[in-house]
Amino acid sequence: MAATASSYSITMRLHTAPDHGVVGQVATAIAEGGGVVTAIDVTESRHDRLVVDVTCSASDGGHSEQLVEAVDAVEGVTVHKVSDRTFLLHLGGKIEVTSKVPLRTRDDLSMAYTPGVGRVSMAIHENPADVRKLTVKGNSVAVVTDGSAVLGLGNIGPGAALPVMEGKAALFKRFANIDAWPICLASQDTDEIVRAVEMIAPGFGGINLEDIAAPRCFEIERRLRESLDIPVFHDDQHGTAIVVLAALTNALRCVRKELPDVRIVLSGAGAAGTAIVTLLLAAGARDVVVVDREGALAAGDESLSSAHAELASATNPRRATGSLQDVLVGADVFIGVSAPRILQPDWIPTMAKDPIVFALANPDPEIDPAEAGKHAAVVASGRSDYPNQINNVLAFPGVFRGLLDAGAEDVSIDMLLRAAKALADVVSPEELNASFIVPSVFHPDVTRRVADAISGREG
Repeated sequence: MAATASSYSITMRLHTAPDHGVVGQVATAIAEGGGVVTAIDVTESRHDRLVVDVTCSASDGGHSEQLVEAVDAVEGVTVHKVSDRTFLLHLGGKIEVTSKVPLRTRDDLSMAYTPGVGRVSMAIHENPADVRKLTVKGNSVAVVTDGSAVLGLGNIGPGAALPVMEGKAALFKRFANIDAWPICLASQDTDEIVRAVEMIAPGFGGINLEDIAAPRCFEIERRLRESLDIPVFHDDQHGTAIVVLAALTNALRCVRKELPDVRIVLSGAGAAGTAIVTLLLAAGARDVVVVDREGALAAGDESLSSAHAELASATNPRRATGSLQDVLVGADVFIGVSAPRILQPDWIPTMAKDPIVFALANPDPEIDPAEAGKHAAVVASGRSDYPNQINNVLAFPGVFRGLLDAGAEDVSIDMLLRAAKALADVVSPEELNASFIVPSVFHPDVTRRVADAISGREG
């Protein structure tokens, strides 16, 4: 049975016989079915029945249904209602707008709105730079998507992407006190997306591109960086790259290897893979081989797309060819940002001594982290139920906090390198071990250290 997860948590309202012993039978049925009981509350006790709310975690949707059936089969128990706690959390959305100023009197209204607001508008007209100080612009980010590459779900469209963008906005607020706004565009045309973002840009201090498919995302980011005077950051690329470089820095410390000396195999030549490679090379990596569905990317291969040809020209100095299995032989590091179950456990022993495996495909990694751990010295994944979770929330709140605080107009490679170093250094030498190469997303220093690195205030 797969591990249970809070994202598949349900609450069952039960009508049972007036026997408190039944509650124990229900808990036993859930445990025997592979579920984990997290709460049991008797909400009503009468002479003829009990009303009991039982909350439990399952491994997936199908498992949730199996647990409901198991409980319903307990003698004297009727499942009256089942609530999915994840869906309940999303009812009505996860974010809202609130006023930072009191609006209780006419004086309040006259200053916050007309006529007082007109004075502020004219001040900005006369000195446009003041817009950052006198409006929400100085602390706001647009989270922009076209819904074409949402999580691991694919091209599901802007409406279905909205819960994810809401979640992103909530994370901005929770970890960096930044006001972020979900912008879900009803177009997957590059020109239309660029123009739409250009038109809304005056109201924001930064643009966070999110879940836009490659290669379209590359051109959108490039064009917006050229046309806008606020920073544009594609989190799927650069946020992932920052956290991967930070994690790899610490993983290499665990196995006493140096980045310029190791051989790295990266599976996945999309947005995240391209950005990871770019940052690894900027950090000093010398031997990186990128693998896609057809095998290793090598310069001179005329069958490659223009994006893959450019990636191949910057990597694979030994001109290695063949499948993922072939190029893994003798490699020190595997980084996967590709597809589930493409890395076989028996390939890892063919790697160099003390291999490092980052299986980051979500929600299902390239290899089960527990299986990888039988052979690799250090294992990381995108999952929260194993050690070393590579999670972009370690990077993007601090990145934008630093950009906004500095009034930055763009994002540089040097900023990303500084952010990765700062994130790696949050893990102290005393804490560092193979099961702890990145800090918790709730570590109180993460956002501040990354923000200071981005703005140049570190140290």
